[in-house]
Amino acid sequence: MQAIGATGALAVAGCLGGESQTNDEENEPATEDDGLPAAKSVDVDRIARDPTDIPPPVDWDEPREHDVTIRTERVTAEIEPGVTFEYMTFEGQVPGPMLRVRRGDRVNLTFDVPDDLNVAAHNMDFHAVYGPGGGADATTIAPGDDPTQISFTADYAGVFIYHCAIPNMDQHISSGMFGSILVEPEDGLPEVDNEFYLGQHEIYTDGDLGEEGHHGFDFDAMLKEEPTYVVFNGQAYGFTPDGGVPMAANTGETARVYFANGGPNLLSSWHAIGNVWSRFYRDGDLLTDPDRNVETAPVAPGTTAAAEMEFPVPGPVKIVDHALTRAARRGALGVVDVTGDPTRDIYDADP
Repeated sequence: MQAIGATGALAVAGCLGGESQTNDEENEPATEDDGLPAAKSVDVDRIARDPTDIPPPVDWDEPREHDVTIRTERVTAEIEPGVTFEYMTFEGQVPGPMLRVRRGDRVNLTFDVPDDLNVAAHNMDFHAVYGPGGGADATTIAPGDDPTQISFTADYAGVFIYHCAIPNMDQHISSGMFGSILVEPEDGLPEVDNEFYLGQHEIYTDGDLGEEGHHGFDFDAMLKEEPTYVVFNGQAYGFTPDGGVPMAANTGETARVYFANGGPNLLSSWHAIGNVWSRFYRDGDLLTDPDRNVETAPVAPGTTAAAEMEFPVPGPVKIVDHALTRAARRGALGVVDVTGDPTRDIYDADP
């Protein structure tokens, strides 16, 4: 069993008991005889965006203007210890920053592709934007071009994905170029104690799962839809006690999780082990009454969801893709570490 497979399997077990296909990457895939190149030095200590890195809730009741600048950045980071990969990102981490506005607000976006950080064209397609390509047509720029600007009104409430949408969009999304924009309804959202932001995507590499070294991008694996890793926030097991920094909450609190499935190809069977989505906002729909007490919900690639849960008892709540090989072996598992005394007498581990 690969090292990461063993780690992931134990973590899950604990709960039971027509465009061109030119590779934009600079590195050539290693041959079978050569093996992988050595792991590269990293540009960032951690590719995974902090899941609490979310703007505060909307507290205004009239339309506002927001001036936002987003830059692309190409960085080398670890998928897991000893395994490096060259990511394409919005603002240096995966997923891109969450934008948070109120319905009716105006967003003035400046999009920049710094020449010294990129070798490929990029753009931004906002699923929350009326306009050609969701803004992608107007934001398409190549290295060396000046920054470009668009302005749009957030005309419909919900949680929406954004992503790079050049011809090689599948490679760019797989390499990390996606994020979320939250457009709150005019009346706002129910108050919760904690909010978390997660993005799932597949990484297709020319190395084997857990093989140490520098992994290049593998177009053939992507065409077959056979990823090496399926991860949250760009990193395998980045929100577990062993693999990184768990999310945290206290008993008696509530949490809302905003979840974006960047894909580019695989549906996520989104599930909280040891809990349920007590209110589930399917497909990012914040206007319809949420579904109640959902155990596992499909989140298609290019789609978001939002879900709430309560924490009446302590212990880890494990968020997974319930296509369980992805959770057990490929990286799609995160933990909410719930501490404190039980608030309700509903569970006894040793009766």
